[in-house]
Amino acid sequence: MKTHQLGHEEIHQEWNNALPPRLEVDPGDTVVFETRDAANRFYSKGSTHDDVLRRGPFRGHPLTGPVKIRGARPGDTLVIEILDVQPGADFGWTAIRPGRGLLPETDFAKPFLQIWDISDGRHARMDHRVAVPLAPFPGVMGVALDEPGGHSTMPPRRAGGNMDIKQLVAGATLFLPVLVEGALFSVGDAHAAQGDGEVCVTAVEMMGRVTLRFGLRPAGGCPSRSSSRRRRHRTRPTTARTTRRPRTGPISSRPRSRRCAT
Repeated sequence: MKTHQLGHEEIHQEWNNALPPRLEVDPGDTVVFETRDAANRFYSKGSTHDDVLRRGPFRGHPLTGPVKIRGARPGDTLVIEILDVQPGADFGWTAIRPGRGLLPETDFAKPFLQIWDISDGRHARMDHRVAVPLAPFPGVMGVALDEPGGHSTMPPRRAGGNMDIKQLVAGATLFLPVLVEGALFSVGDAHAAQGDGEVCVTAVEMMGRVTLRFGLRPAGGCPSRSSSRRRRHRTRPTTARTTRRPRTGPISSRPRSRRCAT
């Protein structure tokens, strides 16, 4: 079992199973990913409200990957253990762009940008009065789709994608279906903190350093020990009433035993 490093000097901004893998790992290996923020490094600590409109149209989340997992085949389940998520820079940002998200445009008619100080690794600080505890997680984790061509990173999908699930912090485990050979996993869009969703389309966005360990559950393979307990089935004798047609088969039966490697 090895630990690999994968930087963000090269990124992709769409899901596409034709993209060549940047790294190939074995099940059980760990990868430390460097990820860019959702704005692809557009903002800096000196950015202002006016920069929100200067940013231009969204072209897709910058993702680090793809990573090929050896032996992963369609029908398998990819197991992603989130070991650690840390800021990759000392600041984060939140932007409000009129007309986007769920905020009423009448109340938020002007673009707004908040630059957060996350340098202490514990809080996102707006000023001396507001400090939001950090709970960092990757907003986008996913595998390649089994459909040709490029696909947007914006929606969540059966293959993962832009899920923005704030509970996917260090210590959590994510299970994704493998749809193509090697799975072709990518990650990005790290958040320093987020509420229950993104009403303004952004959280406390940040550059990230995400450490993940990959496992593989083969299709039709044996379950893990924690989920391998079988329910006990009892066959109860019944007496058919004279007014009913007697049953011709058993009501229930024990499942056939299956031996699994331990």
